Amino acid sequence: MAELLSLREAVERFIQDGDTVALEGFTHLIPTAAAHEIVRQNKQELTLVRMTPDLVYDLLIGAGCAKKLIFSWGGNPGVGSLHRLRDAVEKQWPQPLEIEEHSHADLANAYAAGASGLPFAVLRAYAGSDLPKVNPLIKSVSCPFTGEVLAAVPSVRPDVTVIHAQKADRKGNVLIQGILGVQKEAALAARRCIVTVEEIVDDLNAPMNACVLPTWALTAVCLVPGGAHPSYAHGYYERDNRFYQAWDPIARDREAFSGWIDNYIRGTADFAEFKQKLAGEAN
Repeated sequence: MAELLSLREAVERFIQDGDTVALEGFTHLIPTAAAHEIVRQNKQELTLVRMTPDLVYDLLIGAGCAKKLIFSWGGNPGVGSLHRLRDAVEKQWPQPLEIEEHSHADLANAYAAGASGLPFAVLRAYAGSDLPKVNPLIKSVSCPFTGEVLAAVPSVRPDVTVIHAQKADRKGNVLIQGILGVQKEAALAARRCIVTVEEIVDDLNAPMNACVLPTWALTAVCLVPGGAHPSYAHGYYERDNRFYQAWDPIARDREAFSGWIDNYIRGTADFAEFKQKLAGEAN
């Protein structure tokens, strides 16, 4: 059953050094506030999993929180490279980063297998691809019924999954609306799941066929309005495109990046204070 907690307490209690952590959200509902809190608490030696690493993983890698990245595609959407990711892989700054690359379909199926309690996922993929040459975990299996050769990959079962959503009720049930990505599968695959939400309500008023994560499948629910910024939250606020653009020169330079996280993350008490600081300087 999910507890209603502050984000600070949830991260302190449920994310430990050395954990495998998935922060999921596709296009919108990216759990930025949770990434900030992981940096504030200086969590170390994390194996990070994400289908599309973007700014939140650039931040965690550059802050020295990560030892390994399991991913499919990585970049600053619409802008370019993740410079902290590149620096860690190419020049081992601030520390070496092991990478394990998959395709989108592969990783999505691996989450689904993890959510189903299966040891691996099977999919029709990688014909003509060189990716299996650099990722020895991508194997081939023959169908016992047809003999067809298929790809197989280990299931993903994080110690902790973190997602952002629109609403939770006071019992800890969570409603997600808009593009789902793999949030549901990642949440159900994990041993523990932290959800940040825009608001806590008496009744979700979930429409028919909505995605509702039940309280018994979650560990903690945290009220963090705006917690997906600079990504958008469907029905609440739009994507902050200028932030993505501004991130590029910040992340390119080690000194600029280190100064930014010292000022805006380690120098703020929580995500609300971070947003206030950001808004104050914009004015």
